[in-house]
Amino acid sequence: MSPTKLPGETPPAEYDVIVVGGGPVGLVLGYQLARFNISVCVLEKHDKESGGSYGRAITLFPRTCELLEQLDLIQPMLQQGYPGRVWTFMENITGTAFDFALVLRQMYTETILREKLQTVGAAYYPATECVDFDIDSVTENDHPVTVTCIDHKTQSNITLKGKYLVGADGGRSFVRKQANIPFDGDTSEDQWIRIDGIVETDMPISRAYGAIESKTHGNVLWAPLDHGATRIGYAYTPEIAARYPDGVTQEVAEREAIRAMAPFHVRFTEVHWWTLYKISQRMARTFSSDKHIFLCGDAAHTHSSGAAQGLNTGIHDAVNLAWKLALQIRGLSRPAVVETYSAERKEAVETLIKYDKDIALLMTHKWPSWYQGDPTADPYMVLGEIFDKAASFNTGLGISYAENAINQPASVQISPASGSRVPDVEVVMPGVLARIRLHQVLRNVGALQVLVFTGHSDQSQSALLDLRGYLDENSDLYCHKAIRWFTITPAIQCSAYEAVGMDPFGDAYFDPDGRAHLEYGVDMEQGAVVVVRPDGLVAFGCEISGPSIRNYFEDILKF
Repeated sequence: MSPTKLPGETPPAEYDVIVVGGGPVGLVLGYQLARFNISVCVLEKHDKESGGSYGRAITLFPRTCELLEQLDLIQPMLQQGYPGRVWTFMENITGTAFDFALVLRQMYTETILREKLQTVGAAYYPATECVDFDIDSVTENDHPVTVTCIDHKTQSNITLKGKYLVGADGGRSFVRKQANIPFDGDTSEDQWIRIDGIVETDMPISRAYGAIESKTHGNVLWAPLDHGATRIGYAYTPEIAARYPDGVTQEVAEREAIRAMAPFHVRFTEVHWWTLYKISQRMARTFSSDKHIFLCGDAAHTHSSGAAQGLNTGIHDAVNLAWKLALQIRGLSRPAVVETYSAERKEAVETLIKYDKDIALLMTHKWPSWYQGDPTADPYMVLGEIFDKAASFNTGLGISYAENAINQPASVQISPASGSRVPDVEVVMPGVLARIRLHQVLRNVGALQVLVFTGHSDQSQSALLDLRGYLDENSDLYCHKAIRWFTITPAIQCSAYEAVGMDPFGDAYFDPDGRAHLEYGVDMEQGAVVVVRPDGLVAFGCEISGPSIRNYFEDILKF
């Protein structure tokens, strides 16, 4: 079922957040905000519901899949997508349920996300283009953002007011340009072609992700897609372009794809989509402006498709921003929380663009400026080395953020460090004694999550009793709307109460083999507290102590 406007001809005049751009990034952002009880409107200038386009971004790497799982978004994508497991940099992945890259064309991803958007009550307006906006920074106004739109179906003007405006409107972002945010970087003269369709081929194991080293077409991409389709990608070099003075057509893209795949034979029985594009590596100078404007996805950064990171990076932007913005709007957090968005995501994007520049050059048989090795060497060998070195970044599992207002140094020994992804380990549910992954427990509902690792509770009993007494006297901490509590105990008893020796802190889970304590670096004798961000990263760690927990939260939350 396609989502529609809210009942009535005229949309509500006011929203907490207006999102410009209804691609995957804008839809994921809008879905989260509505899930976190924020009123949100997503504007998409194209009428995608009536004529979706194949192609575009296709790859969701493991960490992105984890983020989507914790938002209850991944299951319909798993039902339709194609799992790719043959990248060399993914061969030794451990510690995640998603030991593959999920391949799903953007049209299908967007359809799923639009349907999910409707389930949480967010407003989605197709064929509605933002043509102007203004920020009232002078008068005190609960909705200082005024957005002017055109409904292309009716050719009528719409005026909306909001507290915040988010540009998720692509590399040519109107929001970014109108906000006068510089887009630093450059556009290469190198051109690539991508073409999707149904093919017949004599290439062995054709339903596996692969690459062919071609002297004429660069590093040729072979990617099995959803619904039995395949993508072929190759460099459209000046030598190839010289053969087509009248430009590229679908016939040209198809013909050169067939040549690129030599010595294997390929025949297209259907062509679904194709594109010719130049490589652009740019980043907005800031991802936020005027305290009311934010940028996500391609509006904030662009790069080649060589590392297949565009969609992943954009979703990471959306997940990083949504919970921070929601807590700010709900009046639960201090301004320092949402202010970390730009710095955290810029750091990650800078790393990506550094890798991407090298990858894009090597894929077109060119050497990066830093390379001082044998000029007659095989560029693909160096390319493979770069992918291997960047494996944890490419999968997303190794992406971490520096210390800031949220990511504070732990006062006890835990692992991983603040700002890093929390381990996903199995724990046991009380009663049914069924195993469940901790990432499945730590759903992203826009709240920080306190894990009380009890250790052997007979050793830590005094500290646990003190914590219980402190929380009984400080209900504003224990019942804070931005905090959820969980207890992880190595004992396994008939009830959680008996395992802990008292009522547990929030829901309890058993850790009978001590694996969760071990993976989180918690001393089994002393126990510890680990605070987890809504987006699944370590925020802080401390001893089992009410005052220590409160001191951390008073820095970032309002009481």
